[in-house]
Amino acid sequence: MSENTPETPENGHGFELKKRRRWPFIVGGAVVVVGIAAGITIPLLNPTASANTQAGAVLYVATAEGNASEEALVNYVATNIAPKYGITVEFKGLADSNTINRAVSDGEVAATVYQHKLWLGQVLQANPDFKEEAATPVFRWGFGLWSDKYTDVSQIPDGGTISLYSDPANEAQGLWILDSAGLITLKPGTSKGTATQDDIASNPKHLKFTLLDFAAQSRALPDLDAAVGYTEYYLAANIPIAKQIFAPQAPDEFAGQLTIGSNFADTDNIKKLVQAFQDPAVQTFLATDPSVKNILLPLQK
Repeated sequence: MSENTPETPENGHGFELKKRRRWPFIVGGAVVVVGIAAGITIPLLNPTASANTQAGAVLYVATAEGNASEEALVNYVATNIAPKYGITVEFKGLADSNTINRAVSDGEVAATVYQHKLWLGQVLQANPDFKEEAATPVFRWGFGLWSDKYTDVSQIPDGGTISLYSDPANEAQGLWILDSAGLITLKPGTSKGTATQDDIASNPKHLKFTLLDFAAQSRALPDLDAAVGYTEYYLAANIPIAKQIFAPQAPDEFAGQLTIGSNFADTDNIKKLVQAFQDPAVQTFLATDPSVKNILLPLQK
């Protein structure tokens, strides 16, 4: 139903699988599959015994390099919360989703906070050797409908063009936003996390959809009637938050998760790490700290 051929994602919300993100998080399941088919092997960052199993070891929580808001969150936990649970936490920036997830699976880092369950599901489907699980929700990303031309959803014209992200998990989240805004209706029983354009039951404004990657979408906003995307990319492109015309609280499926290696879930270090990220002070930080304002949101607004 899309007019345009999807672009290959260059970075992601927590979601790029192969290329490096703008600085994402995240994204392009097809890229991961290509990596597997080619037999690409990502070398171990540290071949020694995992710190996850060693008392007093530094527990690294990784996200994509240059993600300032997620780094701020990890550093807050490291400084203000981890000592209460008797652990030492540090931030580590890694290049891409494959590297991050393999490092978590192998125990080279303790965890990551850069992905939601839907993205993790895509990663695990494409990389069946990865042993990971979502341990606890931590935050919600700022995500909504943006427009450079209109200030209200009702103003979007008949036949207007709206951009969605080009990876499946985030395209599904975009369709959920449009359904919530009353611009489309999804078929009854459609899962929020797996919706595709084939699941659109009604499109009363005859909207057209174009799939773009993260950075391209924000750059293209002046040429679109609207776009559904992550706040962080728009703010990074110097697009004011006032251009976000609709942003309901995301459902649980789209909450950012602390993701851990399944083989280490029962270790004392990882149990304490999960407890640290579940500490109520984390939600207070997300609700009040300017370093994450509008980008990482508390689980409950």
